[in-house]
Amino acid sequence: MTRPYRASTHEPQDDGGRAQPPDDFDVTELLDGFAAFLGGTANVIMQLSTPPVGYGVLESTVDSGKVMLHPIKRLRTTITYLAVAMFGTADERSDYRAAVNLSHRQVRSTASSPVRYNAFDPALQLWVAACLYWGAQDMYERMHGPMDEATADAFYQFSARFGTTLQMPAEMWPADRQAFAEYWAKHLAATTIDPPIRDYFNDLIDLKMLPRPAQLAFGRAHRFFVIGLLPPHLRDQMGCSWSERDDRALDRIMRAIGTTQAWLPRPVRLLPVNAYLLDLRVRRRLGLRLV
Repeated sequence: MTRPYRASTHEPQDDGGRAQPPDDFDVTELLDGFAAFLGGTANVIMQLSTPPVGYGVLESTVDSGKVMLHPIKRLRTTITYLAVAMFGTADERSDYRAAVNLSHRQVRSTASSPVRYNAFDPALQLWVAACLYWGAQDMYERMHGPMDEATADAFYQFSARFGTTLQMPAEMWPADRQAFAEYWAKHLAATTIDPPIRDYFNDLIDLKMLPRPAQLAFGRAHRFFVIGLLPPHLRDQMGCSWSERDDRALDRIMRAIGTTQAWLPRPVRLLPVNAYLLDLRVRRRLGLRLV
């Protein structure tokens, strides 16, 4: 089977002295495009549960990037970022970083903001990258079972791209999985969801950005997956209940999806992430806006 996107680990940027994944590491073996839909909203809640990120999104004046106003465009922007971070070339990541910077320049706190924030803060970008890595690994293991140690280490080192595709210096990425576990436990415990952020999250979960028929058709199932995929601490912050029966049901569903996904040809399994990467490449070639 042809591998559509072979991920190179030879980067021109400083690696901060961190260990790098093997040259033959192929990240496409560990990613399922459908997982981006299932886990997307839960991951957004993780990212925004640290107040500077949450209020940065809630107070943003960049209307073109607001999911409640432009859900299709926001979906394209988000998945394209994941695609270029994981599968893109160094030049593609550089161009996408520059495009994202144009939007991020306007995302900074004002005198009336409840907390101070700046979209260029590398510490906040590290948190976002950490959520993306944690979510990607969690989704894989729910669908396919635990990674072996060598694969888990390689995937972890490779996932620094989630941050370095923005402005996070490579040396900020925790040195290894043990260091990451310590970072994650500390920062997850410190997350809080204020009432305005909780209201925003509930609108996302209930698909309020979509037409009413879509809300009625998919809202209940969407809420089940989102709440189930949240870390327990954030589930408690949201005030949502979750039972052992719910957990068993989610586990069965995720393993069934993973089994089905494993039988698909790789280009099909990677949809829509690979399709959005192709869209990015067409936009670059034609000189169109990337974000």
